[in-house]
Parts: sequence; C-alpha cells; structure tokens
Amino acid sequence: MSALNSGRPIPLTVLTGFLGAGKTTLLNQLLRDPALSGTLVLVNEFGEIGLDHLLIEQVDGDVVALAGGCLCCQVRSDLIDTLEDLLRRRDEGEIPAFDRVVLETTGLADPVPVIHSLIAHPYISLRFALDGVVTLVDAVNGFRTLNEFEEARRQLYLADAVVLTKSDLADAATRAAIEAEIRRVKPELPVLDAARGEAVPANLFGLGGHDAENLKPWLAAGTETSAHDDGVKTTTLWSDAALPPTSFGMFIDLLRSEHGAKILRLKGLLRMADDPDRPVVVHGVQHLFHPPRRLDAWPDEDTRTRIVVIGKHLDADLVRRLYDAFAGVPGLDAPDRSALLDNPLAPPGMRR
Repeated sequence: MSALNSGRPIPLTVLTGFLGAGKTTLLNQLLRDPALSGTLVLVNEFGEIGLDHLLIEQVDGDVVALAGGCLCCQVRSDLIDTLEDLLRRRDEGEIPAFDRVVLETTGLADPVPVIHSLIAHPYISLRFALDGVVTLVDAVNGFRTLNEFEEARRQLYLADAVVLTKSDLADAATRAAIEAEIRRVKPELPVLDAARGEAVPANLFGLGGHDAENLKPWLAAGTETSAHDDGVKTTTLWSDAALPPTSFGMFIDLLRSEHGAKILRLKGLLRMADDPDRPVVVHGVQHLFHPPRRLDAWPDEDTRTRIVVIGKHLDADLVRRLYDAFAGVPGLDAPDRSALLDNPLAPPGMRR
C-alpha cells in the first residue's frame, strides 16, 4: 500500500554528492525505472542559470526546481514552504499524486541543515519520513575532494549508502584508494558501483533513515547559518553568436591546462556554428571533461550559449576575458595600471 492511501508519512530520500559527482546523470537513469513511478523529484539549482534542471530530460515524473542557490544557504522556510505547498496541491488534486520524494542537493550543500529542517518541523516531520541519504562520490576526484572540502566529508559522514561514480574512468590504484577511504570513514556503509549497475532503486531506497543519537552532534552544528567554502564562486558565461567548434575546443583546452585544478565544475549548453539548432552539452570536473553530447533540440526558447563555471580561487574576470576572446566577443582595449600611472600627461592625482 502506498503512502498516499495508507496515511503513512511519505518517504523522502536526500541525494547528495560533491560538484560533478553525477547526481543529474543518476537521476535521469532512476526516473526511467518503473520502480520510481509516482516519485516527485525536487531539484536544487546553483548559479544564475538552472542548467541542472534543463539537463534533466522529460520522463514520467514531476520535477520541481528550487531556484536561488544552495539549500544549506537558504532560509529553511524555502524548503519547508515548498513541501507544504506540494502537499496541499497533492491533497487537493491539483497535481498528480506522489508517494515518494527524492531531494537533490547541490554539490556544495551541507546535508545537515536539510535533514534538520525535515525532522525538526512539527508538520513536515509528520507528513514526511527521512528514508535515507544517498551520497555520490566521484572515483576519479573523490579522494582529493574528501581531503579538501568539509562539505564533501559531511556528505559522506551522513550517508546511508554511497554510490561510487566514474569508476570506469579511474585506474585500479585510484579506485582502490577511494574505496578504502570511504570504508575508513564509514566501515559499515554499503558502497554501490554505478558503472557496474548497482545504483538501482532497490539499493537506494528503503534505507530506514537515521539514528537520531548519532546525528545529534551534526545537527547541533547545522543550526547555524552555513555558507559555501571560502573562495568558491560561480562564473556565468553567455553569448548569442554560434561558436566555431575549434574555438570552443581551444578555450576548454587552455582553461583546463592552466586552471583545471581550480575548476570544481563546468557545465553548459552550447550553440555551435556547425549545427546551431542542436545544442551541445558539455560538463567537466577539474581536469576531467566528458565527451560533448549533441541534443536533438534546445530544451527551451533560449538558444544562447550558456556556461556555468564553479571554481575555487578562480578569477572570474580572467575566465570571462578568455571566453570572450575565443567566442569573438568584442572588448575594449584596457591599458595596464602601470602605463596609466607612469603617463606624464595623466591628470594630477593619478601619477605615481
């Protein structure tokens, strides 16, 4: 019997993982599975354009986007209000019935405030039951990520199951190292290999939620307003003109070779000169970029190139200037500061 008919709380699964771990890819796979019929997916967007929402293909299921940034950085009433509104619309028949919720957090989200919101609210805690936290870990970059980012470590600590992604792209030593690190942190945690087809609904849902005693220290820390890791910024790139494929390739090659270590995530929809009616999807993490994928059509009426770069200590102006140079965007000549200060004709007050 479903939660809709039984009056039982609706199970809610939090799907988390650091930037580029593959949450959207996994969701696309899961939503095609008949076992998830009747599931409502809440998708959180980070940055000025909601590419994560655009890149989730239309399948059977109701996808609702929460715009405005990381869940952990928002006023908690945003999530609570959304869930209450969805319940009201569901109960009144305004939207199709759903008997399970999957909440995707952003890569920089600390799941502690999210979990605290769900279990601390008197009404929401009656209508929803936290079914578990599923954390995705990138086999290629996961070891470095866990060592550098507190958010990633919290995501792993709070997990009820871990999905290891991109294991087919990692060599044996790298894969063994990240698996050992996961088991060192949580030795009893199930580790599911996505490349081996182990990330299926039967292994991800019905996990039973959390032991409140084990969560108390983390929930106490999560009651304070949290923020993104210092130095992490989002840079948004736009252009109207179609890009020559070679120019974009040169931009990516230079960005990756010179600044790859600072790139937490790059994701975009590109309008290419060779076929402007069929956009190209690109996404990369640090130095690793996946092969571009051509879509059959644009997902909406906006056919501009849109790229989001999330970086740590990455100069946003430098990225924009670099992109504009390869995209053919006109720019103004700007003399360097020393030339201005050493100019003998400069007005008083501007000379050295």
